[in-house]
Amino acid sequence: MLVIGLTGSIGMGKSAIAAMFRLRGVAVCDADAEVHKLYAGAAVPLIEAAFPGATADGLVDRPKLAAALMADPSGFKRLEAIVHPLVQRAERDFLHMEAAKGAHAAVLEIPLLLETDGDARVDVVVVVSAPADVQRARVLGRPGMTPEKLDSLLRRQTSDAEKRARADFIVDTGGSMAQSQAQVDAILAALTDRVAGAFAEHWL
Repeated sequence: MLVIGLTGSIGMGKSAIAAMFRLRGVAVCDADAEVHKLYAGAAVPLIEAAFPGATADGLVDRPKLAAALMADPSGFKRLEAIVHPLVQRAERDFLHMEAAKGAHAAVLEIPLLLETDGDARVDVVVVVSAPADVQRARVLGRPGMTPEKLDSLLRRQTSDAEKRARADFIVDTGGSMAQSQAQVDAILAALTDRVAGAFAEHWL
């Protein structure tokens, strides 16, 4: 089974492209969605221990956690050390389930795929990209987002240019939805005969 890593910076359109893969019969595991589950489950006591007061009523209090991280940015490493292994466990379960179904391919949607060297655990890297002005307009249209917050987020992410350079395939979402769909179709067609090795090597 082919393991496809889907990534891209904030505001590039990863969720829309992930939905296109799903519509074409390729299952997707969304790392952000898994984090949301963990923040209401297994990660709660671990985060409370590492960031006292950052949880309430059995849930991670995201504003409090964000405030703790802003006050001490070194906390990002502690948080990643808690969350990343739990997310990888969920991804492994997902891949095993898809392999058991006989799936030809499965997608891991991981915003920080390249930042965490996750590209070493997939067969193919698909980067979702768009022009910088389109990206900024999309993100700044989100509730509570400011230019300062966006710049802070972008500083913690690998640049779009580097992501594009490290991609096996690029989906440019700066155009129409139909153009994005055509790019996804072209990628799936190109992967029909691609040899898979990542699942057996990294996920069994």
